[in-house]
Amino acid sequence: MFKKSAAVLALAVALAMASASQAKTIIKLGHGTNEQFHMHRAMVKFKELVETGSNGELEVHIFPNSQLGPDREMIESVQSGILEMAVSPSALYSGWDPAFSVIELPYMYPSKAIALKVMHGEAGQKLLDRLENQGLIGLGYLESGQRQITNNVRAINKPEDLEGVKLRTMKVPAHVDTFKALGANPTPMNFGEVYSAMQQGVIDGQENPISIIASQRFYEVQKYLSLTGHVFTVYIPVISQQFFSNLPAEQQELIRKSMDEASEFQQQIISKEETEQLELIAKEGVEISELTSEQRQLFSDATESIRAKFRDSIGADVFDDWVAAVKAASAE
Repeated sequence: MFKKSAAVLALAVALAMASASQAKTIIKLGHGTNEQFHMHRAMVKFKELVETGSNGELEVHIFPNSQLGPDREMIESVQSGILEMAVSPSALYSGWDPAFSVIELPYMYPSKAIALKVMHGEAGQKLLDRLENQGLIGLGYLESGQRQITNNVRAINKPEDLEGVKLRTMKVPAHVDTFKALGANPTPMNFGEVYSAMQQGVIDGQENPISIIASQRFYEVQKYLSLTGHVFTVYIPVISQQFFSNLPAEQQELIRKSMDEASEFQQQIISKEETEQLELIAKEGVEISELTSEQRQLFSDATESIRAKFRDSIGADVFDDWVAAVKAASAE
């Protein structure tokens, strides 16, 4: 009798465990950065919040370092429902909808704080809503970073200082056009070649967020770091519309709330680490300069034609709405 009861109990436990296992919903999340980058650590926070908040009913599996393919392929996988989530640079989404180019136009925002206000406000949400036309649900914005300039020619404190400087840039039309307008010689090249190209004098410098400049040790082969903040770049985390719509309302809300909290967590990391990274770069002998508000305005004026150039391709309604949101956030 005892043996029979024990067997029945063991079977019941096994069935319960199997049932619990089957009840779990797996969310695969892919992105292209490494595990040390602040965005990845924010996604680890997202995973913790989702799994804890759902009592284990949702399980998030993170695949960094482009393990699931390049960013564009990951986005397409989310669109088709093969992959549940991806976190990719906002510039990639402009391939489907040119409106997303508005985010990374040069000197669009007087400061990072205002950029974040715009993106986390009504204008930012309206832009995310457009992703539903692509089979995606946009969950918010995660910082990639403010792009700054390093070079071996001179400190960059006014537009004229860029005259003739051979600068590696991304293959983003607005970025290339910006540096041409400022008198530099923009030179797109593969990221992996940048350090040796600066070391050998093939290029004079490059532009990237502080976190990249520090992690790639560019300070070893550069004399000047100018905090120009010319472009603010972000990642947009997306989830499959088909997958998301099949989740219970409370799990949908949990995912949205968890991403918001992960974004706030990322800002805490960036605030702390950028200070430490700038101290490290200065200790290595790099001369660091920061634009005054007057100097920044000179750069903004010099790139006004670039912003205007992209208004039509972005869509006048989206562009004007974004500019109005920046002005409103600046006035607060």
